[in-house]
Amino acid sequence: MAFKKYSLAAGLLSASLLLSACSSDSTSGDKKNSDGKEDKVVVDLFNGKVEIADQLKALTDKYTKDHPNVTFNIESVGGGADGSAALKAKFASNKAPDIFGNGGYQEALTWQDKFEDLSDQPWVKDAYEAALEPMTIDGKIYGQPVNMEGYGFAYNKKLFKQAGITELPTTFSELEDAAKKLQDAGIIPFSIGYGEWWVLANHGLNVPFAYQDDADTFIKGMNEGTTKIEGNEHFENYFKLVDLTMKYGNKNPLTTDYNTQVTLFASGEAAMIQQGNWIQPMLDKISPNMDVGFIPMALNDDASQADKLMVDVPTNWVVHNGAPDADKKAALDFLNWMVSSEEGKEALVKEFKYIPAFKTIEAKAEDIGPLGAEIQKYSQEGKTYSWQFMKYPDGAGQEFGAALQAYVGGQKSANEAMKALDETWAKLKK
Repeated sequence: MAFKKYSLAAGLLSASLLLSACSSDSTSGDKKNSDGKEDKVVVDLFNGKVEIADQLKALTDKYTKDHPNVTFNIESVGGGADGSAALKAKFASNKAPDIFGNGGYQEALTWQDKFEDLSDQPWVKDAYEAALEPMTIDGKIYGQPVNMEGYGFAYNKKLFKQAGITELPTTFSELEDAAKKLQDAGIIPFSIGYGEWWVLANHGLNVPFAYQDDADTFIKGMNEGTTKIEGNEHFENYFKLVDLTMKYGNKNPLTTDYNTQVTLFASGEAAMIQQGNWIQPMLDKISPNMDVGFIPMALNDDASQADKLMVDVPTNWVVHNGAPDADKKAALDFLNWMVSSEEGKEALVKEFKYIPAFKTIEAKAEDIGPLGAEIQKYSQEGKTYSWQFMKYPDGAGQEFGAALQAYVGGQKSANEAMKALDETWAKLKK
């Protein structure tokens, strides 16, 4: 089995750490009352994106108003919690979800035997072709893309202006110069939350993987033992970027969690943050109308290579092929309704602040916020890299995070950390 290779082309969009699942009661089934009506169907939704817990509840309420035989229970797990472990625990305890989230690529291969084939679903024709790639295996489509997300360094335009930065940095040297100007102006340049392993291991380490001449070939070489991280120029440069953020960042990065990191940025205490457009709802709540944008996580001084953001499908809804028929029917209908009804499409854009993965859903800048609009702009200009961390061996992310946190804490040198990354990949590869 192999995934088709793809890139996010210019014009992909017409107008992020993490896993979603919904669990069902395995005892429910396709039964009818004496009057011929269907029994109640309960879909327990295990949501891995805590940022949209309220929005998701509101959306399911809209669906159940028109589908009174269906109800949803929503449990949201995310942020610092391990959603993947929680999903595995549900399967292990015979409480398998009806619908759950999957990141695609390697994660899709790991879970493929649990997936319902969604190739014949009505929404497939409306999705961007590239958005379907992470869940396409042997020509079959196993997941519905939730949305498009992107990340880099979000920056505060007011603070950049205050520091006299008139040209946005697009290379490593320019980023370093901007950090110096911000510090000289009495502003913390970077809000860094390295207490979260995924900030370093998934989103951060993705950048040097993406910089390779051919990321898929490099990863294939990692699996075959013909390429390695240690000594690779782009990975060495990534450690220099981490050094830069620590030199010009907040104190105690290893005890700074996600919420603290975002709050530090949203409150105007720091000028830049390594996160994505998924923080827009949090910014809106803390500092409404905050003027923000994105700059790249540059690893070198080649602007043609460095001036790009990381954009992809963060997760995909999948349906458990072992779910009872009534649950499966409700799950499929809800997923189609969510991306085809006017109520669903409006909620995804205006309430969830999602960048659509579907040609039939229009997103305006005023709906998805300035960070989403910036992701759209970079995507339409073809200045994007895809997410390679979804191709890590199963379980590698957390081990990568531990090695990188050891570097941040001074327990490992850069070479020792890179060697540890190689050892983890060799140990966990299939």
